[in-house]
Amino acid sequence: MEPEAMPAPDPNDARQRFLLELEFIQCLANPTYIHYLAQNRYFEDEAFIGYLKYLKYWQRPEYIKYIMYPHCLFFLELLQNANFRNAMAHPASKEVAHRQQYFFWKNYRNNRLKHILPRPPPEPTPAPAPAPAPATVPPAAPVPSTVVPPVAAPSSSLPPMSAAGASAMSPMQFAGTPGTNIPKNDMRNVMGGQGGRKRKMG
Repeated sequence: MEPEAMPAPDPNDARQRFLLELEFIQCLANPTYIHYLAQNRYFEDEAFIGYLKYLKYWQRPEYIKYIMYPHCLFFLELLQNANFRNAMAHPASKEVAHRQQYFFWKNYRNNRLKHILPRPPPEPTPAPAPAPAPATVPPAAPVPSTVVPPVAAPSSSLPPMSAAGASAMSPMQFAGTPGTNIPKNDMRNVMGGQGGRKRKMG
């Protein structure tokens, strides 16, 4: 007797399973849903823990392209840790996860643009101005030494003048000098002879 042939898999069943698993794994992107699973003790079921390990195949490239909420893969990786599963049973842990997820969405675009957009080149710093060179004073031109020729003495011999007697002599001194042609004027002649005579009156 021939063994019975295995029935061919129904493509509709495979598609239905694909859609159900895709929907479930994307629900893990919501920290509130994870908190619901923890409070209802789903994480205490070993079969459910095994199912979470099975769903890691969605991290492969041929399946990840169907994921619309990539945070679900991040939380799926965290759910492999027992400490995270136990912590998500507390409302405070759920609020922390939800708040961190919000801040990620809020700053994701700006953080990503920092890595995508080219950074502008740094502005060149102005070079310090060189210190002005000290002004060089040109050397003074040498003053030519002028030699004053000695003055020739007149034909009439004058008395020699010493270096100390460089000042001019008074007419009285000059007139009384022997050898000069200038006669010595008598004060009586200058005064008209009035000094020693008395004019007779009437």
